[in-house]
Amino acid sequence: MDFLKPATVLDLKNIRDELVRMEDTIIFKFIERSHFPTCPTVYSKNDPKLPIRDFDGSFLDWALMHSEITHSRIRRFESPDQTPFFPDSIQEPILPSIQYPRVLASYSSEINFNDSIKDVYIKQIIPMISKYDGESWENFGSVATIDIECLQSLSRRIHFGKFVAEAKFQADRAVYSKMIQEKDIEGIYQSITNSAVEEKILERLCVKAEVYGVDPTNKEGHRKITPEYLVKIYKELVIPLTKQVEVDYLLRRLECE
Repeated sequence: MDFLKPATVLDLKNIRDELVRMEDTIIFKFIERSHFPTCPTVYSKNDPKLPIRDFDGSFLDWALMHSEITHSRIRRFESPDQTPFFPDSIQEPILPSIQYPRVLASYSSEINFNDSIKDVYIKQIIPMISKYDGESWENFGSVATIDIECLQSLSRRIHFGKFVAEAKFQADRAVYSKMIQEKDIEGIYQSITNSAVEEKILERLCVKAEVYGVDPTNKEGHRKITPEYLVKIYKELVIPLTKQVEVDYLLRRLECE
């Protein structure tokens, strides 16, 4: 997939291949996060135990915002597959801009589910993948750093739904245009759902979790991430959020026609 070549970006096979590669990234980020406890202070807004001057938010929010400021300066958010958590804070890059051909609709940047992704990650994913429930003050920086990587990986995967939606729209304009005009949300959901593909994703995740989630040299076989939790995360959180991105994108697609 090459964002300078639109035809490669809207090829569903290329999109699926990219989503498969993202699975590996997400799993390994989760494994890194599994070495630490939940550390609720990292996610607590304006926590007196971790005060941040002139900032209204959590330690993770502060770290994530400043990370995105730096990344924006080196052109990260010019790429069509990157969606910032703090879009109002990103800055102009110091590197020359890349003029990517337009692949998605002009409003695509407005389809931003990062608030929901961060909320789901903190409230539902962290308790599942953490080593134990508790604090580790000496590791707050490390926890925030790996959290940022987890969130960015999840965000890229979920917002890739925009490319899926555009590819499906281009492949069957008449059918989707009719559903969009009629605001047939249920019809759109059914059209974008491929149960067989979703089942293959979950089956593949089980295998990957079995292989990646345990150190083969550890005789005790301590598992860093379980197939059960990984499947639950994808089935109940990642896939549904991706579909919401697709539906929201498609509902506005005729604005560009």
